[in-house]
Amino acid sequence: MNTTTSARLFKRALGILPGGVDSPVRAFKSVGASPLFIRRAYGARLEDVDGNVFVDYVMSWGPLIHGHAPRGLVKALGRATPLGTSYGAPSPLEVELALRVRKLMPSLERVRFVSSGTEAAMSAVRVARAATGRDKIIKFAGCYHGHADAFLVQAGSGALTLGTPTSPGVTKAAAADTLVATYNDLASVEKVFKANKGQVAALCVEPIAGNMGLVPPADGFLRGLRDLCDKYGALLVFDEVISGFRAAPGGAQQVYGVTPDMTCLGKIIGGGLPVGAYGGKAEVMELVSPAGPVYQAGTLSGNPLAMTAGIWCLDQLKPKLYKDLAALGSRLAAGFADAAREAGVALQVNAFGSLVTPFFTDRQVRDYASATSANTELYAKFFRGMLARGIYPPPSQFEAWFLSAAHTKKDVDKTIAAAREVMRELAS
Repeated sequence: MNTTTSARLFKRALGILPGGVDSPVRAFKSVGASPLFIRRAYGARLEDVDGNVFVDYVMSWGPLIHGHAPRGLVKALGRATPLGTSYGAPSPLEVELALRVRKLMPSLERVRFVSSGTEAAMSAVRVARAATGRDKIIKFAGCYHGHADAFLVQAGSGALTLGTPTSPGVTKAAAADTLVATYNDLASVEKVFKANKGQVAALCVEPIAGNMGLVPPADGFLRGLRDLCDKYGALLVFDEVISGFRAAPGGAQQVYGVTPDMTCLGKIIGGGLPVGAYGGKAEVMELVSPAGPVYQAGTLSGNPLAMTAGIWCLDQLKPKLYKDLAALGSRLAAGFADAAREAGVALQVNAFGSLVTPFFTDRQVRDYASATSANTELYAKFFRGMLARGIYPPPSQFEAWFLSAAHTKKDVDKTIAAAREVMRELAS
């Protein structure tokens, strides 16, 4: 595979962009490769600057449930662009999209649009602190809620210790109010609540974890979190930036029948354009300025292009879409498992609807510790082998693979065939 132009561009990028990229995982460092520079995308395909074409399973990290550049979306944006790209003033589009979001997710009685998932999560925590008069929050090891200081935290030496920063530039003070529990372990959560009684404003969770690789919630886990938040007077915040509208039209909260107090959204509601949102109970969201005292603002929030894309995208969420995606996801997951079994390679495959992660480990993956037991060197070899065969996987063991309406059974079968070849190479 010729990557000469990408290599040249990466060399230039290193001289102007930190690490040569605008988001760390794109650098391909964890898979021992150099990034490919993409010149166009269509359907389920990416084409790089050297003319190589790939079946894409990154799909812009999830939002492109309808595929790259679907015709209807392109037409809708074409109509909207001549009317202006940003007003810095209200438009009817914001109201229309907000009403669609609430119809699909009734727990969002009030919605505020922002420009990223990070901004949504950061703002939700601020509102939760104002609503409860408390400072501390609980998050889970392995769950990602954007790069705001309060979330770049790992557990200390014990489950009850204060968090410690995982990035230079995050102060100990910023991390001190963040407590870390173990995903799928309700006992660890209650220990944290008990040790910080009356101090926890909110518990933030990815209801379907997607940032340590795909890890679905164990039976009763989300219901247990709801009960614990009620017991200790904290707000339950679902970060559905990945699962929202992808797990189901109403997100993970619809699938599991658990209603959070607040929800963070992103990705899909912009149809691939930069967007995010947070919302929840009316009495909580009425604290947000200008209705209330909690300040949060954004010049590009609710911009007409993102709102147009979101309206088009949500209007296409039909039952058949989810049925077809689930069938493809099951086929891909089973294909990976069969390929590994035939080759004698240890592999655990987690799948939920249109999300899949193959973990190179013989342990069941249900939390951060078991996810990080996976063999990242083996995944790196798998990644490079798949890339060489025209498949574009996530460049990290700890990310989900995403399917879209543009993927076909033929695409999935091609991917499984490639996986069989690569698994045999890994075993040799």
